[in-house]
Amino acid sequence: MATILITGTNRGIGLEFTKQFLQRGDRVIATCRDLAAADALRELQEKFDGLQLLQLDVASTDSMREFVQELDGTAVDVFINNAGVYGPANLKFGEIDGQVWASVLQVNSIAPLILSQMLMPNLRAGKDKKMLYLTSKMGSIADNSGGGSYIYRSSKTALNSAVKSLAIDLASEGFIAAVLHPGWVLTDMGGPNALIDTKTSVAGMMKVIEGLSPERSGNFYNYDGNVIPW
Repeated sequence: MATILITGTNRGIGLEFTKQFLQRGDRVIATCRDLAAADALRELQEKFDGLQLLQLDVASTDSMREFVQELDGTAVDVFINNAGVYGPANLKFGEIDGQVWASVLQVNSIAPLILSQMLMPNLRAGKDKKMLYLTSKMGSIADNSGGGSYIYRSSKTALNSAVKSLAIDLASEGFIAAVLHPGWVLTDMGGPNALIDTKTSVAGMMKVIEGLSPERSGNFYNYDGNVIPW
């Protein structure tokens, strides 16, 4: 049994990760911005003793500090940074607002690494030392043939670059870090035209996580295990 910490779990992929890890028999620390509105998580808590719910708003440094204090040194084996935002859709060149861009970068690119720094005592105390960050194929520069989506694309590209460095810098301590593309998933963010459901996406990503080794650290993985070009 492992202890899994997952951010952004009130719906979609984060909620499905929580379900599948609990069903596997792991202990899950699940976070979301507003626990009072997290009905699905509270229902899960009634079914599984191994679920701990904690409030966390990754857009707030104070919230991240309070969250880590609440963990109180709990050992974390696997950290999954799932929380993220898309930002305004369909903005064209000439319509980009700097403050809006900065707010998306804060959540998608900056907060994951700041939170990781804060969590290092917990992660160093864990067994598996795996750190996963949900990204998007839209963050791949090599794969960008459509243009547009300046804010979201750049936020995920920045995350990819940061996690690559993280994987290199922490390798000597036995840490394994990677970014995961969940596929085009039927969620509020993915929309109704998406190709796969959350169960398929999360089951695939869990296999990838299970199979990660030091030799496979620092890569950009699709939910089916294939490597995506940077």
